[in-house]
Amino acid sequence: MASKEDIRSSRRLHRRTLRPDQIATAGASIARHGTAWAGTVSPGTAATFAVYVGVAFEPPTMPLIEALHDAGHRVLLPVCEPGRQLSWVYWTPSTIFVRSAYAPIDEPEGERLESRVIAGTAGIFMPATAVDRDGNRIGQGGGYYDRLLHGLDAAGQRPPTIAVVYDDDLLPSGSIPAEAFDRPVREVLTPSGVVRLDGPADMD
Repeated sequence: MASKEDIRSSRRLHRRTLRPDQIATAGASIARHGTAWAGTVSPGTAATFAVYVGVAFEPPTMPLIEALHDAGHRVLLPVCEPGRQLSWVYWTPSTIFVRSAYAPIDEPEGERLESRVIAGTAGIFMPATAVDRDGNRIGQGGGYYDRLLHGLDAAGQRPPTIAVVYDDDLLPSGSIPAEAFDRPVREVLTPSGVVRLDGPADMD
């Protein structure tokens, strides 16, 4: 089995081969399928969702953010804090982005809310560089989301969680080594649609 770092590096290299038009098409499809998924976890009601901004060669999520907003939902975006913790800011079309003090990304300006706000959301769209069909996920290597999910799981407050990847980033079962601190996911959002994973029953 390849190491997490080897898999992460391989997927990043593959993503760099994508053309701008392929990335744009993926973003539009992710927005369509992601908004439909949001409708299944909050049927008939406007709700709040935690999302992130895909950058560089990551699957684009700004179309999803805008589509969720247009559908009447509220969107929370993450801000990196010391100790690899996240705070959250509500996004609107007028939100300004500034360079993060802790990561090579731009983050939303606004009132920062503690991560406990996520327990009240209808769902979490999570970044990933790869996910296998057991639900094991490889992030960017910072551990921010594993810490977030660990706290939500410990309190029994994790909302439905879906990882966003390209189609080729969904790997066969057993592809990703699982460690004690990893928090599996149950669903994956790809340009082709939502995939329910075959992970263990205790993934809840």
